[in-house]
Amino acid sequence: MIWRLVKLNVGLVLFAVGLWLGLEAELGVGPWDVLTGGLSKQLGTRFGITAIGVSVVVLLIGLAARVRPGIGTLLNVVVIGAVLDVLLLSPLLTDLDDAPIPVRLLVTLLGIATVAAGSALYLGAHLGPGPRDGLMVAIHTRTGWRVGTARATLECVVLVLGVLLGGPVGVGTVLFALGIGPAVQVAFRVLRQTPVRRPVEAPA
Repeated sequence: MIWRLVKLNVGLVLFAVGLWLGLEAELGVGPWDVLTGGLSKQLGTRFGITAIGVSVVVLLIGLAARVRPGIGTLLNVVVIGAVLDVLLLSPLLTDLDDAPIPVRLLVTLLGIATVAAGSALYLGAHLGPGPRDGLMVAIHTRTGWRVGTARATLECVVLVLGVLLGGPVGVGTVLFALGIGPAVQVAFRVLRQTPVRRPVEAPA
């Protein structure tokens, strides 16, 4: 359990670092972060605090739909947002927006890869999915839609809301949407993680 908790928290920190890289590159971020950025802009709140608020709302919706959270779900709500705010308040990469586009594009891609590695680790710890994954499952169970359809619909709705609120959308958003799935699959393989916990074999 201790090793799983360590892996979970390392994964969540890496996830936050990946999001931070995408934000600092200023070429657009994933759909949920477009929404968070839009809300942060409209409310005048820090990005990380806003991310925590969004996660809490999503978690509550999942609970209402009887999706049970794990300790990993609860830590996901707090750790990613807290680490994000620490990084965004630091002087690191503050001049990145003045860098040439190829450099910013490279940082965006590095951010996607880092998010993928973090996802593989925290999901591989098998201590509960993230709140957004729980909401996806809730939509799937309540509507009978396929998981892929539920996820795609959720991401599209979130993205549209984020754009309307003035969130940071751009080419990085497209790269994230197209690349995060394959990147997570590669990360699972490279880091030797399994998305579903293997059953314990009974002794012979």
